[in-house]
Amino acid sequence: MIRPFRFGVVAPLLSDVPTWLDQVQRIADSGYSTLLMPDVPHWQPAPAPTLAMAAARTNLRVGTWVYASPLRPAWSAAWEAHSMSVLTEGRFEMGIGTGRPGIEDELRDLGLPVSSPSGRLARVRETVTALRDLDGPDGHTPVVMAVRGPKAQALALEVADTVTIASFASDTRAAVAGMARDLGTVRDVELALHVPVVGDRVAPFMASARDTDPAALREADSLAVLPDDPAAAAEEVQRRREEVGYSYFVLGADSADVLAPMVAELAGQ
Repeated sequence: MIRPFRFGVVAPLLSDVPTWLDQVQRIADSGYSTLLMPDVPHWQPAPAPTLAMAAARTNLRVGTWVYASPLRPAWSAAWEAHSMSVLTEGRFEMGIGTGRPGIEDELRDLGLPVSSPSGRLARVRETVTALRDLDGPDGHTPVVMAVRGPKAQALALEVADTVTIASFASDTRAAVAGMARDLGTVRDVELALHVPVVGDRVAPFMASARDTDPAALREADSLAVLPDDPAAAAEEVQRRREEVGYSYFVLGADSADVLAPMVAELAGQ
């Protein structure tokens, strides 16, 4: 099944509120489908109220990219996600994963328990289960899962609507594409690709990540980079849909204006 393209933007609130709201409005006017927020304490206001404000002012879908499961109890995260789904009249999608590399240090700094990777994955399952209970038979909050290992992939194929590979920027195209294709052969899920580098721009919230040198990524033909020429980027995302099955592309906010012509051309096709 060939899914239509959609494009999301990760736009943490790193400026004053009016400037951020102007940015959100440009994103909405440019044809992007979804405004996304990372789950990083101390960077910004909490994702849910910030996204609720954006959803009230635009027709954008909104979502988390992604909740780190160890940061909040499963039922609390599910209640928040269900509430967002109700308040946005179905325009919220809950992205969730087991946490960024180094999440253990962050948990210690916050005074939270440090669980094993399997324990963090079990909390993802508990959260989705609680969300389905809260949604009830007449509701369905879409779940986006960021996965890496085989156990996380298996859970995503069981409970998620959309799956993204939590890849390292240094992963080769072949490695990431292979994992994504394998998921698609088991179940028809929407495949999402996070692209933190466009041209020489590195998404600000990914600036501290290792292996995000634009020249090195281009040399490696990495899936973590797109050209900043809209026509060339459009050709490349079409290639990625045809060869791998990606249809949902997630960009950093600083690249949203640059690739707006590509989005205008391809969104919904």
